[in-house]
Amino acid sequence: MHFIPIAIRGPLFMILSTGSYVANDTMLKLATVGLPPYEVLFLRGIAATLWGIPLLLALGYAKQIPLILERRVLQRNLLELAAILCYVVALANMQIADSTALGQITPLLMLIGSSVLFGERIGGLRMALIGLGFIGAVMVAQPTMQGISVYALLALGNAAFAAARDLAGRRVAADVPGMIVAISAVVVVLVGSGVAHLMSERWVMPETHHLLLMAGAGLFLIFGHFFIFMAYRVGPTGVVAPFYYCFTVWAVVSGLVVFQQLPNALAISGILLVVASGLTIVSLDERRRRLTVVA
Repeated sequence: MHFIPIAIRGPLFMILSTGSYVANDTMLKLATVGLPPYEVLFLRGIAATLWGIPLLLALGYAKQIPLILERRVLQRNLLELAAILCYVVALANMQIADSTALGQITPLLMLIGSSVLFGERIGGLRMALIGLGFIGAVMVAQPTMQGISVYALLALGNAAFAAARDLAGRRVAADVPGMIVAISAVVVVLVGSGVAHLMSERWVMPETHHLLLMAGAGLFLIFGHFFIFMAYRVGPTGVVAPFYYCFTVWAVVSGLVVFQQLPNALAISGILLVVASGLTIVSLDERRRRLTVVA
């Protein structure tokens, strides 16, 4: 990590996180054809756990595995569970553009929370750039928003719980490895989705392609959890949060590569706006950092 310039660590980790989450979501969406949503979450959790435990051992974290149950780690990951349970129900009952667009309020909620809880100063220019990023993300998602339903409220709940999760992650002790937090999230969601499946769904026997998709989704899920946690650990919220909008950019890439869906001119303009606002924020932060060093 030390060979990565300080100014870009947080944004880079957020870009990697959103890319990992979209790869996971793509495989998840493919797997839900023929399987109920909570069962898919449960199978993905099993796959991620089977990937994660050997990974922890290989990284030398065997003695730190009990930290999976550490209080602040669990608080963060129970919020992750609430977010994903809201998201999967909303996604199953809404157009993906609508649920994606509603999820883009997460960075704005993060900034408000960081300002209130941690006293971080955001500044008017940075807030304006973040607002432009939000507009760009909506241009990419292009929601229809045909009325407010309970599923739209669940999509908003996902955004709120995701912001609360990342704020809670800021309180996790610095000596807790990011990979421990990621595997803890996997285990918590595995248990929660298993309970939700038993309470509301009937088991459907998965086919081989379902299991292969879940194996891939589980691996990308671990890195999504790891990189989003590390992004907020190593970078200021005002710099990192706007790069959450890269989720929509990766979603366009997924649509193009996997589903052969070409982005239209409005989506391309939105992508350029997201990228431009993010790069400008990083440039401003680097300039501020240099001025601080000179002073």
